[in-house]
Amino acid sequence: MLFELFRTFFHIGLFTIGGGYAMIPLIEEKVVEKKKWVSKEEMADLMAVAQSCPGVFAVNISIFIGHKLMGTKGAVTSALGTALPSFIIILLIALFFQQFREYEMVEKAFRGIRPAVVALIASPVFRMARTAKLNRYNCWIPFVAAFSIWLLDVNPIYVILVAGFCGFAWGKMKEEEAR
Repeated sequence: MLFELFRTFFHIGLFTIGGGYAMIPLIEEKVVEKKKWVSKEEMADLMAVAQSCPGVFAVNISIFIGHKLMGTKGAVTSALGTALPSFIIILLIALFFQQFREYEMVEKAFRGIRPAVVALIASPVFRMARTAKLNRYNCWIPFVAAFSIWLLDVNPIYVILVAGFCGFAWGKMKEEEAR
């Protein structure tokens, strides 16, 4: 199982360009849909927790999944599997980038990759919205959070804390109504 964790997360780290958020579709495909290591709901929760923790988003998710499956050994194994491909690729790029930097074709390739990375990041956002059961009554929450961060320059930590508190209060209120 440890080898399977390493192999799965190494593959995810190897074939994902654009950072942690761009890895989400591949993580969901491998871990939720194919391997069924976590449910869609658990994945949404893991993404929320991984986002609020310090560190690299994809590594955080891999640590949580590895720990759920195999404890500390699983967490370390999946984290190494996720981070090692990026480390190797960055090392190789650092060694050879200066030689290829002036080629127009290389610059055009990087310009072409950027919009694809935006799409890779947008795709899980829409999937998460479905999993979070956004509807006409609560769809304003992600927009207010995003605009607070983007336009008002509010620290994302405050947005997470306020959202968590509001969610807790809302749940308590609903619990009281049910009694």
